[in-house]
Amino acid sequence: MTSDPRKNIVVLGGSYGGVSTAHYLLKHALPQLPEKDSYQVVIVSTSSQALCRPACPRAMISDAMFNQEKLFISIPKQFEQYPKESFGFVQGTAIKLDHTNRNVEITLASGTPEAIAFHALVIATGASTPSPLLSLNRDEQFLKSSWIEFRKALPTAKSIVIAGGGPAGVEAAGELGEYLNGRAGWFNSTLTNPKVSITVVTSDSKILPSLRLSIANKAEKYLAQVGAKVIKNIRVKSITPEGAGTENTVLTSKAVVMLDDGKTLEADLYIPAFGTRPNTSFIDKSLLMVDGRIETNSSTLRVDKAGPRIYAVGDVASYARPAVHLILNAIPVLGANIKRDLLLAAGKKETEVSEDRKFEDDTRETQMVPIGKSKGVGAAMGYALPSFLVWLIKGRDYWLWTTGGLWSGKQWAKES
Repeated sequence: MTSDPRKNIVVLGGSYGGVSTAHYLLKHALPQLPEKDSYQVVIVSTSSQALCRPACPRAMISDAMFNQEKLFISIPKQFEQYPKESFGFVQGTAIKLDHTNRNVEITLASGTPEAIAFHALVIATGASTPSPLLSLNRDEQFLKSSWIEFRKALPTAKSIVIAGGGPAGVEAAGELGEYLNGRAGWFNSTLTNPKVSITVVTSDSKILPSLRLSIANKAEKYLAQVGAKVIKNIRVKSITPEGAGTENTVLTSKAVVMLDDGKTLEADLYIPAFGTRPNTSFIDKSLLMVDGRIETNSSTLRVDKAGPRIYAVGDVASYARPAVHLILNAIPVLGANIKRDLLLAAGKKETEVSEDRKFEDDTRETQMVPIGKSKGVGAAMGYALPSFLVWLIKGRDYWLWTTGGLWSGKQWAKES
């Protein structure tokens, strides 16, 4: 057990939820606590770098797509602005949470085991994608090595099958289609004789199930313009060889994709993009929902069953659907409630602290999906967006223009 006289506020996860929470607490909670020097915010992350995860469908094609110094950001460097004694960074993976005795066991990047006791805990470990190309499932070196293998195989690929009709699958198809095939001319609705056959397979009746049918149909037309076709109402039953597209040893192997209607698709490259898995294997099942996410109070973001001062935010938590904008909406609520709990634990009376803040889920239709470098579909707050606006807001660089202020903490300069 790590021996430290300070009270550790441990944040598990170094992505949108974890980094934002740590900045918010360091700026707005710790300075207001009695004996503030006795507290330390500690981020535990498998990667020492944060990644603009939405950019993966384009970034996986080539390093030339994005400025790598903006795509990957050093987490420790972003926190050098705070007193050294108030912040710590640990590169490691959580392997067991003991919420009763209030400590978390981790395996350091070196392989050494360690346990950290916590006064408060924020679980923001996110979710992993089936394909190692589309997320920071481990550390940045693992992701980059996966991209290298994919890029080696790309020039000789003649057929690509993508399983999953959600944003990741559609964006990957759009990026690969335009990169490999180009785009049909102004007066052509489809690209004839594409160099590479790209097929998107979805079990749903339409692609992009979170968006209305008219928007989904528009997306399908844009995919056709880059030589990508869609097969709907069909599930992928099995893949041969097993692990193709997911395991590094067969990441770029030729694959036979068996569909549940008995038909098969042959693929030089297979990309599974059909969902995510919450990173909760280290958490007791009594704290989890059926889908693997942490059962989180939908108003306060506390994990009520786990005991005092334990919280969850982001894709790992059950309070809202996975979406970056909903994570960012939750940070001020989470920060305020953590500060309240810390003040009460420090001896303040209920009358001396603010009341709980309540998170309100925004269920309006909001999602933007670029399809190549010049097209896109989507909606914001229930209103359909023209292709140009989707390109302007997200399609230019997949939100990279927004992450500088977020990673540095400038976005959380004011207590909102």
